[in-house]
Amino acid sequence: MNKPNGASAGRDENQGEGNWTAAKAFDRDQKKFAESGKVEPAARDAERALDSAEAPEMKEAERIGRSHSHGEDPALNKKK
Repeated sequence: MNKPNGASAGRDENQGEGNWTAAKAFDRDQKKFAESGKVEPAARDAERALDSAEAPEMKEAERIGRSHSHGEDPALNKKK
């Protein structure tokens, strides 16, 4: 199966094993953010939020997210 180009692939079109268009956009946006100089301020804001009134809501969102997880990938903790 050939990878569709961004022009011919519909936004919600099934692209086989993954959505290459979305993955490419995600990677591009993450790189742009990392290079923007906004990472440190965002990290400080997130740390402050953990000590704010929104902390319980954030912890609940994390709990819900983790409930959908299948756990850590064992390969991440593999001894070399």
